[in-house]
Amino acid sequence: MFDKKTASDKKTVSEFDLLLIANQIIQSHDDYIEGMRADSVEEKEGVLVFKGHYFLDEKGLPTANTTAVFNMFKYLAHHLSKEFTLEK
Repeated sequence: MFDKKTASDKKTVSEFDLLLIANQIIQSHDDYIEGMRADSVEEKEGVLVFKGHYFLDEKGLPTANTTAVFNMFKYLAHHLSKEFTLEK
């Protein structure tokens, strides 16, 4: 059925290296928007959580680009959490 990886099956990587990987994926993705990038990442219960600029308007409200960034970070979390774990 499904092959669920355990933490020992994942590659341990530094935050810096993981951000390099994530930003390379972002820039090559079809939904890339100029200026979209992950600035930090943390791991919560085995899930990688990426953060960065969300393209909010001058009042701090979401824009059309905010949804695109949120979806990109969700995509990264879904795909990279299967493969990597952060160094402690």
